[in-house]
This record gives sequence, structure tokens and C-alpha cells, in this order.
Amino acid sequence: MILGRLNHIGVATPSIADSIAFYREVMGATKIHEPFDLPSQGVKVCFVDTYGTEGALNGTQIELIEPLPGNTSITGFLERNPQGGQHHVCYEVPEIHAAKAWFDSVGKRVLGEPRIGAHGTLMFFVHPRDMQGVLTEIMEVPEGH
Repeated sequence: MILGRLNHIGVATPSIADSIAFYREVMGATKIHEPFDLPSQGVKVCFVDTYGTEGALNGTQIELIEPLPGNTSITGFLERNPQGGQHHVCYEVPEIHAAKAWFDSVGKRVLGEPRIGAHGTLMFFVHPRDMQGVLTEIMEVPEGH
């Protein structure tokens, strides 16, 4: 297992619309993707691109996450953190099944089987208690990256 590129930081929010305004008006975001529902995960998501110091896209994104009705995990997070906040970090790997096998082999709790995530690639989460308190998403490198 080799630590891949940081793909995104997931931020739970009670309102994607309000968060978009914050990232645009306060943080200076200029490239904000259209929000979309991801019913299989019970969330609405919106990606915000970040830029390096030279003004070029650096490839890391902020993933805004708003719960859809019936979602318990993000809703529970927002009950404990009413303003929202950092939910997870996501790293890329070249082969998702090999990464899952590796995490399993070292005794880390993988939360479910690999499934399609918001980037359209396979992903899974690793329990925060096994990752120094950080909910960690592992995702297969998106095609073309």
C-alpha cells in the first residue's frame, strides 16, 4: 500500500447552497461544480476546486456533503456539529481491491465493500478509530488522472 494523492476533503454541511456562498464569497472559490444527488449514499454533493499558489488547479477538491432525507450518518454528524465541519479525507489508490485487501490484512476496519462514489469510481471508508481519529475514504484513481 502506498499513500496516494489527497483527492478531497469531505465537509458536511446543513446547506450546500449556504456553503457554496461561503466558499465563493469568503474563500474566493471560482470553480464550483453543480450540486447533485447521490441517492446510493444518501447525500447531495458539490465539489469545489482548489488552486495552487501559481493560480493553477492543484487537483484537490472540497466535497460539500448535505444529507438527503433518511440519511442517518451525515444527519447524526450534523446533530453533533450543527454548523457542519470536516467529515473525512480521501486518498487515491491505483487499484481499490488491492487497497481493501491490504487494509484488511493489517486489521483496519473497512466499512463495507467497495462501491461507486461521487467521482464515479470505486471507493470505501476506513473506520476513524483505526485511522488516528480520521474517517478516511480510499478511492480508485479516476480515469484520466
